[in-house]
Amino acid sequence: MIVTADMSISLDGYIAGTNVAIDNPGGDGAEPIFDWIHNLASWRQRQGMTGGEENRDSELMREWFDATGAVVMGRMMYDTGEDFWGDNPPFRAPVFVLTHRPRPTLVKEGGTTFTFVTDGIHSALDQAKAAAGDRNVDIAGGASTVQQYLREGLIDELQLHVVPAILGEGLRLFEDLGTGRWTLEPVRVVDTPLATHLKYRFVK
Repeated sequence: MIVTADMSISLDGYIAGTNVAIDNPGGDGAEPIFDWIHNLASWRQRQGMTGGEENRDSELMREWFDATGAVVMGRMMYDTGEDFWGDNPPFRAPVFVLTHRPRPTLVKEGGTTFTFVTDGIHSALDQAKAAAGDRNVDIAGGASTVQQYLREGLIDELQLHVVPAILGEGLRLFEDLGTGRWTLEPVRVVDTPLATHLKYRFVK
């Protein structure tokens, strides 16, 4: 089991636009970050849809789905996704939501459960590891949540899907990381017309 973070990101380092809100999940101007995903066969299948492109991008998305046994996310990501995901969210795995606002565990269709964790990132990760079995735990976002796990050195692998777009403003992934230094080992580079997929392993 490893702990991963898998993020779509603009060429200038943004994972969301400005003015992220419950009714504006990706923020203003963020469409180019996620456009590469929407027509992939593997993504559409997870959303309960048919069709889509079977290509290398779709294979990488399916690889993430198959490898992930539990997910950790922040409350903002949950709140902005709750209505969109509906009764059958695409995770098909236990999800642990970091929050200061307690809420009973929600059991959804397809194997997704949302457990709301109020006692910090280490507790959420421990619960996710226990739930994941021999599969990976993914730190799904948003930016603040991934940054907290990066600062603590708790992420083993980082995969970035770099899209050929410059946003100019929004939420940056690599901010507020403190003064620590990280050594990364390249694992894989996959270049497609839609994105450049970079996977790194943190050397610890």
